[in-house]
Amino acid sequence: MRKHKGVSYAKWGYIFILPFFIVYILFTLVPQLTTLYYSFFENYRDGLKQIGPNYVGFANFIKLFTPDKTGSIDILKYFGNTIILWVMGAVPQVVIALLLAVFFTSYRLNLKGQQFFKTVIYMPNLIMASAFSMLFFTLFSRVGPVNQLLVSSGMADEVIDFLAIRVSVRSLIALMNFLMWFGNTTILLMAGIQGIDQCLFEAADIDGANSLQVFFKVTLPLLAPILVYTIITAMIGGLQMFDVPQVLTNGKGTPNRSSFTMVMYLNNYLQTSKNYGMAGAVSVVLFIISAGLSAVVYRSLSKSYKN
Repeated sequence: MRKHKGVSYAKWGYIFILPFFIVYILFTLVPQLTTLYYSFFENYRDGLKQIGPNYVGFANFIKLFTPDKTGSIDILKYFGNTIILWVMGAVPQVVIALLLAVFFTSYRLNLKGQQFFKTVIYMPNLIMASAFSMLFFTLFSRVGPVNQLLVSSGMADEVIDFLAIRVSVRSLIALMNFLMWFGNTTILLMAGIQGIDQCLFEAADIDGANSLQVFFKVTLPLLAPILVYTIITAMIGGLQMFDVPQVLTNGKGTPNRSSFTMVMYLNNYLQTSKNYGMAGAVSVVLFIISAGLSAVVYRSLSKSYKN
């Protein structure tokens, strides 16, 4: 009797995921390894003259952490700016997104029109960050409508230069990042809550648990994996913050570079001095920081659902 050869589904699975690995290796892994390689080289332009690439070992990294004439280390200062801006925008983003997700998916409220709410809260994410920044720059400039409203209503005696005050600039950047990303975070958390077995909520309701008890004893522990994912991705995105402060402050990080981020520092080496060796060193340091903080956040937050 003739035997029919079985279909190897595993083989077809590998074939289907092969394009992803090819694209990843060519456009992500190879550039990352190239960046690491060139971070050990002196490679920049001096006028019309190209210097390098000359191997200098860890000289670029040592230069990054060498204090300047004032005793400050730029990369640490800009890392601090980045963390502050991220915390100001990410903490309200996660908290409000979590509250909205619980509100929209509540089995007790049973709200209708969830698709409409998802669309509305996601819409700010569709606006380009540069356009968002230009909008806020126009609104809060010295001749913008916000200043005109404050002066005309008597709430301010004179025009306020919002873009020259550290607190207001950082607050505007954090507000823009919050508005652009809280919708995306809300939808992810809503999907996570909807993936929880509704029988658990009904059982808690029958046992007499109130809303707070259901949230802290049922929803939050079971939502922990997706919550860890959203926090880590938000942190990585925050460390790579560039477009909003770049456009809002015209690339200067005003005032006194208090809103100058790590990626703006990296871009300064790429665009201004054309120092590709130093830019590579900054990229490697940023990668190490992102990986280290992600590991710390994952280990600390994942304990709640692994124990």
